[in-house]
Amino acid sequence: MLRKCCVFLFVVASAVVGWTSSIAVAEHAGRSMITGSITSQPVGHYEFCKQFSDECSIRSARKNAPKVTDYGWDVVRKVNSMVNENVAPLTDWELHGREEVWSYPGLAGDCEDYVLLKRQMLIENGFSPSDSLITVVSRPDGAGHAVLTLRTSTGDFILDNLTPDVKIWNETPYKYLKRQASFHTGRWVSIENGSPLMVGSVN
Repeated sequence: MLRKCCVFLFVVASAVVGWTSSIAVAEHAGRSMITGSITSQPVGHYEFCKQFSDECSIRSARKNAPKVTDYGWDVVRKVNSMVNENVAPLTDWELHGREEVWSYPGLAGDCEDYVLLKRQMLIENGFSPSDSLITVVSRPDGAGHAVLTLRTSTGDFILDNLTPDVKIWNETPYKYLKRQASFHTGRWVSIENGSPLMVGSVN
């Protein structure tokens, strides 16, 4: 599995919490998603949770998003680029002969598989499961897509297999529908300000 080649990225938790971020403190509303009530769990994640139940039963106290150090941001960018460059994009039909199979990728995978691997690598490198959240979006053409949201004290940032850049969420072209709950890895919550018409710009 690809993640075995990434041992050199290991960092301690101090790379995530309690240090000064390399990104300026948020000055504009909209840099963080506003989540709503519990909503439906994607069927692919439901099936994934039956296989990896320990990963879907982590409960966390509700807390503010953490600061991320310069070194932490280096790790985030390396994880994003490493997975994007080493996993070939293939659909679930091409890989499994059916839709909605969420799994850790080997040499190929679809968008949810990229997200699962990036999430696992960030957690192994000191980031909290409550801040590394699978997120379902709609692309401009209406197609469904999945990205990884990283909650930070300066906003929600997106790791996406369709771009090499890690961007603040409201600089992406997507409509945000729902994501994992930060307080329970097996629950999902709606995103109340997810429409492009509601998302503020970043200067």
